[in-house]
Amino acid sequence: MRYVQLRAFHYVAVCGGFSRAAEMLFLTQPAISDQVRKLEEEYDVLLFNRHKKQVTPTASGLQLLEITRRMFDTEQQALELLSESRALRSGTLRIVADAAHHLLHILGQFRQKYPGIQVSVRAGNTETVISSLYSYEADIGVLGEIPTGRDFEIVKLNSTPIIAFVSTDHPLATAKSLSLHELSLLPLVMRERGSKTRAKLEDLASKEGYEFKPAIEAEGREAVREIVASGAGVGFVSAAEFGQDVRLVQIPIAAPEMLMDEALICLKERSGGKLVRVFLDIARSMAAG
Repeated sequence: MRYVQLRAFHYVAVCGGFSRAAEMLFLTQPAISDQVRKLEEEYDVLLFNRHKKQVTPTASGLQLLEITRRMFDTEQQALELLSESRALRSGTLRIVADAAHHLLHILGQFRQKYPGIQVSVRAGNTETVISSLYSYEADIGVLGEIPTGRDFEIVKLNSTPIIAFVSTDHPLATAKSLSLHELSLLPLVMRERGSKTRAKLEDLASKEGYEFKPAIEAEGREAVREIVASGAGVGFVSAAEFGQDVRLVQIPIAAPEMLMDEALICLKERSGGKLVRVFLDIARSMAAG
């Protein structure tokens, strides 16, 4: 087994084809194909299904990909360690967040200190955040629930209750509060399954003998916000994420308090990366202040 063979395999798997892998590695397609073929022949294993123009990893290929992801990510961390000053002048920090609102103050200070770093932020629910970290598609995650596993480095940001909200012209816009019973009778606008906010609401309602069945199910917090603003129903969000929107009004829920803990998380094995480390340090200092 040679490094160049594993590298060729890894890039074909990640890029989805031999041509794209060759472009990424600045090599010819025949050279990439030859390295993968030699790896397969040496160990008598099929790593890719080759059907017409589609190339997909086999079961063995997927298992090897899990290993090479860690291998090449570790290589990248070593490179960053050996060139830390350069790493903080350029590079990319990938964040996936269930709500970008919690990042705004941290991002501002991070960008002020490290203007050369490109930051990409994409939205996702809890399941998306966790899977993106494990698959190395993201460096840092933002979650509305602190994970219990030992795989993560965690920086807690805040803890706020779940509230209901409606449009300002909704009949309930002046309500002082809403009970679980009242909510169970109303048209609810809820996020997709996998949302921790939804899971907490449904769990509490079930314990109290009510069923929360959404009239409208929408993917993503912004989609819920826009639907509720149109007057289509009642939405839910943590108080910290409500923000400022003149179209909406928040209503407390008259029930045992449901708190959402927002936290930054990353895989412990990747917490030593320079960009991840400085971002988490800024978050810790701001949380302490």
